[in-house]
Amino acid sequence: MRALKLLRLIEGAGASAGSALSALWTFPSILLSAFLVAWGAEAAQFLMSQGLALAILAWLQTLPEFAVESVIAWEAGKDPQRAHLAIANLTGAIRLLLGLAWPMIYAVYAWYGRHRNERLPAIRLATEHGTEVVGLIPGLLYFVVILVKGTISWVDAVVLLALYALYLAALLRHPPQSVEHVEDAPAVAQWAYRQPGWRRPAAIIGLFLVGGALLFFTAHPFLESMLAVAGMLGVSQFVLVQWVAPFLSEFPEKLSAFAWARRVSHAPMALMNLVSSNINQWTVLAPMIPLVYGYSHWKATGSWSAFHFDGEQQLEILITLLQSGVAVLVLLSLEFQWFEAAGIFVLWLVQFIVPHWRIEVAWGYGAWIALLVALYVTGRRRPVALRAAWQSVSRSDG
Repeated sequence: MRALKLLRLIEGAGASAGSALSALWTFPSILLSAFLVAWGAEAAQFLMSQGLALAILAWLQTLPEFAVESVIAWEAGKDPQRAHLAIANLTGAIRLLLGLAWPMIYAVYAWYGRHRNERLPAIRLATEHGTEVVGLIPGLLYFVVILVKGTISWVDAVVLLALYALYLAALLRHPPQSVEHVEDAPAVAQWAYRQPGWRRPAAIIGLFLVGGALLFFTAHPFLESMLAVAGMLGVSQFVLVQWVAPFLSEFPEKLSAFAWARRVSHAPMALMNLVSSNINQWTVLAPMIPLVYGYSHWKATGSWSAFHFDGEQQLEILITLLQSGVAVLVLLSLEFQWFEAAGIFVLWLVQFIVPHWRIEVAWGYGAWIALLVALYVTGRRRPVALRAAWQSVSRSDG
């Protein structure tokens, strides 16, 4: 019901002062929840692979996104005129996480590491991170099929969820982080890991559960308060759905990622936190749309229906796919350079400031993809993540 109230707030683009004032308590609560689940993930990476710990973290952090997207898809099932809002929210969430959060991670990393010898150094990923980078590829390739046929059905949802299951299976084959690095973890994560016997997993699970519960109960009041402020400022419905709501629903994962980037040495973990969320969005959040939409349509009309895209929705998906394609190709080198962060940010900013330049932005992404492919084919750039992913997964067989 809270999510439905959010949709009504978005549609009306109006708000009460009372809703806006609730930000005074919801913002600190969201802040605390983000740190609790992040501390849980830092402790958990010494009992399981870092990638799997981040996958659990991504699930907790994207709960607000799932709630908002599900109610939009449910309402669209009863009224197809609202279908465009579901795609706007999905594509906005993905493009924000890539176009704004990735460059911000680099900016935080570069700022706090500015006293080092290397100016504007690259964020260098570990070998094990190749699995997360490569894990983005199958969902993107299958979404090209979905885009071409112009619909996403329950069959597509099953395929995407299966791809996510395979990704998790690959992460299960990774070893935990070395205990030698416990000293680098925050005090709370160290405390949880150093508990004796059964208390160790209990403390780590407790951090996830308490942080997740606080996030669950606080996310909607927080979103309502922020949307109320946006509504009072006269922000349009489309901007609310595509940019404001996703920005707020992704706030917890941005907080934890920026906190890790601030520690410089944990910048790769920050970037992988957002990569894990991107995989979650493409292979779990997106499949939820046809399932919720189809069931809602069946309840309203007595017949199940796939989710169909119109021309505008296909363009939004195409831009999002191209942006994600750039991101994957950039990280295949297991490095994230300052000029890549700047390029990703500029292309996102252009489409945000000048919405009618979407086709031009799509061509920009396409040209960048062509350039990166040419660099890999000619050997000027090495796709080391592909080999790293295979080595990371197969190493556990020995």
